[in-house]
Amino acid sequence: MGIDEKAVVFFTLLLGLFTQVFSGLGALIALIPWIGPFIIKVFTIPFFWILNALGYFVSVLAIKKGYTKEIASSRVLTIALLTGIVIGYVLGHVIPLR
Repeated sequence: MGIDEKAVVFFTLLLGLFTQVFSGLGALIALIPWIGPFIIKVFTIPFFWILNALGYFVSVLAIKKGYTKEIASSRVLTIALLTGIVIGYVLGHVIPLR
């Protein structure tokens, strides 16, 4: 695609580091009794809604430019990812740790 490989690797590593920091911060906030889990839910649920909405807007723009087949496959992957997250969340609350 004409993008420098080193830039892609650097951006991927930077994004991975940011994700780990965000995850650790979320875990620390969730440890606060009573209010911590509520704070995490308030921030994470709208985040997934925003990601889904951005996916739809990008899909509309790409369909207008003629990328219909690629959009269909990417939307299937997005739905599979969100379904996996929901299944993991449900299983995490259904299966006891002890």
